[in-house]
Order: sequence, then C-alpha cells, then structure tokens
Amino acid sequence: MRFAVKMSSSYKGVQNGSDVRGVVLGEKPTLTPRMVRSIAAAFALSLEERAGGEAGPVAISVGKDSRVTGDDLSKEAMAGAVAAGADVYDLGLATTPACFMSTITPGFGYSGSIMLTASHLPYDRNGMKFFTPEGGLGKDDISAILALAEKVDKGEVPVDGAGASSGAGQSKVDFMATYAAQLRERIVAECNLGAAPLEGLKIVVDAGNGAGGFFARDVLAPLGADVSASQFLEPDGMFPNHVPNPEDKEAMASIQRAVVASKADLGVIFDTDVDRSAVVDASGTLFNKNRLIAAMAAIVLRDSPGATVVTDSVTSDGLARFIAARGGKHLRFKRGYKNVIEKGKEVDNCPLMIETSGHGALSENHYLDDGAYMAVKMIVEAARQKGDLGALVRGFEEPLESAEFRVKYSEDAPADYGAGVVGGFEAFCSGGGAPKGGARRPD
Repeated sequence: MRFAVKMSSSYKGVQNGSDVRGVVLGEKPTLTPRMVRSIAAAFALSLEERAGGEAGPVAISVGKDSRVTGDDLSKEAMAGAVAAGADVYDLGLATTPACFMSTITPGFGYSGSIMLTASHLPYDRNGMKFFTPEGGLGKDDISAILALAEKVDKGEVPVDGAGASSGAGQSKVDFMATYAAQLRERIVAECNLGAAPLEGLKIVVDAGNGAGGFFARDVLAPLGADVSASQFLEPDGMFPNHVPNPEDKEAMASIQRAVVASKADLGVIFDTDVDRSAVVDASGTLFNKNRLIAAMAAIVLRDSPGATVVTDSVTSDGLARFIAARGGKHLRFKRGYKNVIEKGKEVDNCPLMIETSGHGALSENHYLDDGAYMAVKMIVEAARQKGDLGALVRGFEEPLESAEFRVKYSEDAPADYGAGVVGGFEAFCSGGGAPKGGARRPD
C-alpha cells in the first residue's frame, strides 16, 4: 500500500501482529472510540484503493463479540467506514470466522469485514480483526492501515462519506443464520446418516458467555443433538463464569465436569469469538493442545495419506511420532496462528495448520482458523463412532510432565524484548524458545 508513513506510539501501540488490540476502559485506555473510527475509515480507504474505484463503493460487514464495549465500538467502526465512502452491513453478534465467510458467501460477498474482538482477554480490552475475500490481513497490512488511520485522525486524509451509495450507509444483516446453515450442511454431508445425524448424541457446548451460543441452538439442536446440558451460552461481556479460552485450565475443568456430570457423549468449548475450540469426550478426556492436534491429524491423514501437518513450535515429540506413525509429516514452525497458516499455504499437500492454542485451519475450509468448523470435524467423528473418540488418538503418547512458562515483559518493545529472551536462552542451553508476538496476558 502507498500509505506507509511513520506512526505515533498511540497507533503503533495497538498493533498486535495481524490484529488491533488495546485497553478500552479505565483511566488510561490505549484504544479509544476515535481511534476505532479512524482505523475503520482507513480500512475502507485501503479497500477502495485495492478496488481501483471500478465497482462503485466498497461493502464492509462489521461483527462484534459479546464484550461490554462491543455495541459502542462497532457503531464507531461503522461510522468510520461510512464516512470513508463504504456501504456497511451490521452483522451484530457474530464470530470472527463468520465475518470472513461473509466476504466469500454468494449473496453477500462483501469487499471486506471487520470483527470487534479481543479474543479471551478481559472485559476491559477490545480490538479489531480485518478480512478480505483473500483471507485475514497480515502484519504489514495492519501497519499500513494504522499509519493511514493516524493521518485520518489528524485530518490529513479527509473522509466525508461522499462516495457512499445513495440510500445506503448502514444496514442490518442476519448472516449468522446463513453461516449456521453452512455448518449444518457440512455435518449432514460428512455423517451421511440422514437429516438428523446427531440424534441420540448428547453434546455439551460451553460458549464461555462469548459469541458461540449459536452453535448449540442453531447448528447442533436442529440436527437432533441433545444440548440441554450446555452452559454459558448467553452473551455476557463480563465473562462471569470462566475465561473463554480453550487453553485455560479452569475453563477446561469446567466443561470436563459438565460432560461427566451430564453423562454426555461430547463437550465442545470455544473462545470468545469462536476462532478456537477444544473438545472433551465421554470419559472426560481433554482434547486440546497436543491431543487435539493428534485427533485432527488422524482425521486429515486418513483422507490425505502422506500429507504434512504444520504446527507451532511447542508441540510434543509424542505428537511428532504419532503423525509419523499415521503416515504423515510434521512440520514445526514458529508460534502465532497467522505464521502457522501462512507456512501451511507454502507447503505442498498440507491439509491442516494448527496451533496448540486451538487455532486450527484446514485447506478444505479456505485456510480459515474456524473453531466451529474444527468442532464440526470432531462431532462428525463422534457421530460415526457413537461418541468414542479414543480410536482417533490410539498410540498417542503424552509427555510424563510438561509446563509452559509465560514471561512477563514491558509492552513498549515486545518483539525486541522477546528476541533478547530467546537469545539468552539459546546461550544457556542447546534448545530453542518460542517467542510469540501475540496476546499478552495481564498481570
């Protein structure tokens, strides 16, 4: 993009790799409503530049998760995009994968999409993710958009809405119903068990009070599943029950208890914006991190013998042996789900790119890290095997002991600090580290 200019620390500071994130509540917010408006305007301008002005105004969908600031900030984002000349379509409560799908689904096909979310971070945080029909924007794209947003904020790039189509502006669209139908159709097609393939299965869905409640109500129940034991389906941006995070021990223990207590066949848990997921089988065994990767690898290698599975760098040696035993190739790459996905796109015959965090993308699904789609793949297996997922991971060996250490550091220059930590670690021993320019957990 031609908009690459030097940014002030305020705009530069909200870049989190390929996302925008910041503190939005309290005395010292780092991401303000004005910034959200300017960033959305800059995204619209960047889409207009890509389009070359040939097809009229660009169309942008805007979704939000359940955060307490979602309503206000989504209004700011829509206002900014309209001011920049875009036609805007309000998806309301949505998921991050659904926002992307709104750019490629016939009948919608928006030029771009903005999702207001900060994943599993606390209620006082929020952020923005951006999509075009080619996929999620990368780090360089975000840097350029933030640079342009600063110029919009300062009035150096005027936005007046003159390019918006007559009578347009903002329109409400129920895309989530279409997205849920896409997931149902996938389950029916893959199960090949008739119109109610989940009849007889009891499935617990834990949405963590995020945006994932639709999965129980609009995807599983219509296909015959008993979802009566599901929990935390109602959106609540204070996240009162547990952190909506498939990596979190308390969150996983919560759904584990619910599955065992209700004698369910399966449990599915999502993060706030449903781009990550994990499952629990009828015995209470957790399928997250390495075990989830093993299960998904077994599924794709059954259909694509000899294929490569790309993961982040902190996977276990037992997982590598499991993939090799199933006839596949395991390629470890650096942390960060976007890094893993982009690497997978470069590799021949790579149907699965997945991080231990629960971000999993399949080539058959547009290389999209979609927690609901990954849950669909696991649910199809459960339907075929009457709830028994053990066969999928037979032979998989967990390490006797494992631990993850997250280093607290200054956010002024996290990449530089992380590089220093890794350099020191490499000097100390012959192993490697796994710096990730991703979400920093608050103290």
